[in-house]
Amino acid sequence: MTALPVLPLPTLPPRNADAHKGDFGRALLVGGSRGMSGAIALAGMAALRSGAGLVTLAVPDACLETVASFEPSYMTAPLVCDEAGRLGREAETEIRRLASVADCVACGPGLGRSPPLDELVLRLYETLPQPLVLDADGLNALAAAGDGCPAASAPRILTPHPGEFRRLAGEPGARWSREELCQRAVDLAGRRNWVLVVKGHRTLITDGTRVTYNTTGNPGMATGGSGDVLTGVITALVGRGLGPFEAAQLGVYVHGQAGDLAAAQLGQTSLIARDLIAFLPQAFQGSFS
Repeated sequence: MTALPVLPLPTLPPRNADAHKGDFGRALLVGGSRGMSGAIALAGMAALRSGAGLVTLAVPDACLETVASFEPSYMTAPLVCDEAGRLGREAETEIRRLASVADCVACGPGLGRSPPLDELVLRLYETLPQPLVLDADGLNALAAAGDGCPAASAPRILTPHPGEFRRLAGEPGARWSREELCQRAVDLAGRRNWVLVVKGHRTLITDGTRVTYNTTGNPGMATGGSGDVLTGVITALVGRGLGPFEAAQLGVYVHGQAGDLAAAQLGQTSLIARDLIAFLPQAFQGSFS
């Protein structure tokens, strides 16, 4: 594990001249809560800039107008919420209806935590037939289940930072070396049938069999919302037809490349998550030129 390979990047097929929006995937992103509307909006904008044909954000009714105000190019769907402005347990039926026409679903950005919400995430994780990308509080819900985490019925892509990964592994206080963390990630991904993206310097991507690390990105990306952007990028790439591992690998690379382009123009100190979205077009162009 001391010398991980850098696998060749997957590529996206060219767009046919007679293509329409339905050819490039329908992405459903579930999240947001009162006070954390920006997270799901960043993920939705990133999905659009990553080529998704149709993007829908399913959010608590309490923050729908705020989420909708960020970007006119995605759709928003209101969900039942609790008194704190988080998704309520009754939202599950509508989420499933929206997911029935989606090619990929993401859950977690800005979600918040409550016992009913944790249960909802676990049910979606277990039963949704579409690939599911989990981040942020979606990961925390899984970690809270521990050994009771159910088996999933379709591909699952998880994007934890090291602290979230330690909780997923059931060892929140562990102090692993880089090599130990990599080995734990490979083992856990293989046991759970996950694609794991362990974020950080030289982000690790593994499905338990294949393993690689990323070569793009910089410390300026250590800012709130950066992970939400990555969630949107990967979700869009799965919807566009890439396999879960390939979508994670390419998504991490392009996300980091956007950060490098942004830092070169704006500097690392002033970089914010929305800058990553602004530089995604150049990052995609550079990746396939």
